[in-house]
Amino acid sequence: MAGTAQPMSSNPPSPADSKTGGYRRVLLKISGEALMGGRDYGLDPQMVEQIARDVKAVRDLGVEICVVIGGGNIFRGLAGAASGMERATADYMGMLATVINSLAMQSALERLDVATRVQSAIPMAAVAEAYIRRRAMRHIEKGRVVIFGAGTGNPFFTTDTAAALRASEMDCDLLLKGTKVDGVYDADPVDNPGARRFETLTYHQVLSRDLTVMDHAAISLARENAIPIMVFSIYQEGAFAEVVRGQGRCTIITSEV
Repeated sequence: MAGTAQPMSSNPPSPADSKTGGYRRVLLKISGEALMGGRDYGLDPQMVEQIARDVKAVRDLGVEICVVIGGGNIFRGLAGAASGMERATADYMGMLATVINSLAMQSALERLDVATRVQSAIPMAAVAEAYIRRRAMRHIEKGRVVIFGAGTGNPFFTTDTAAALRASEMDCDLLLKGTKVDGVYDADPVDNPGARRFETLTYHQVLSRDLTVMDHAAISLARENAIPIMVFSIYQEGAFAEVVRGQGRCTIITSEV
């Protein structure tokens, strides 16, 4: 950033329920693939910056935000296991990839003067704080964006499950999943232009129809803790703020339709 750096404010603007749909605190789950943008691998700096701008826009509405990012743009544990690698080892490698993505997002947010902390479920003190629930809560209460890296810290659990777990631990009002499409469809809209988008679904419908929204453990955890899930397109700039305000295209998953 050119010129003299300005100090980052720890306090977000006062919440305005009319602008935020009544949401006080939300968790945003982003896949690692989303950070690739138009690339086949790795990070697209422009896409990372776009998502950072969207996060800042929601924070500026007065909403407290925490983030979980996948690592599939760098390494995917299931793919490693499928190629003959031990599953636990492959999953740990995937967790380390999520920390790389978390640090990239932290850098992009701090260039926008958004105070940010990365907490890792796998201790690595040189680059991130260790995950401590009470410390994370305190950061969020001070208006900082907290990015949770390294999944749950355990193999055999996806970052979707980590997102549902952290949303539960942080007492979030809403879990948002940013994807390539603007909601949940009854078929892949890329391959099937006639696919129908659901406006609303129940947790039970997602599980019984085996819809590929999030893995079953994540859906079950959100259901047990009564956390609504909102699926929207992270590729559309500004969509994050729109759906938080109750506008824009998305699918909402709750206990009742």
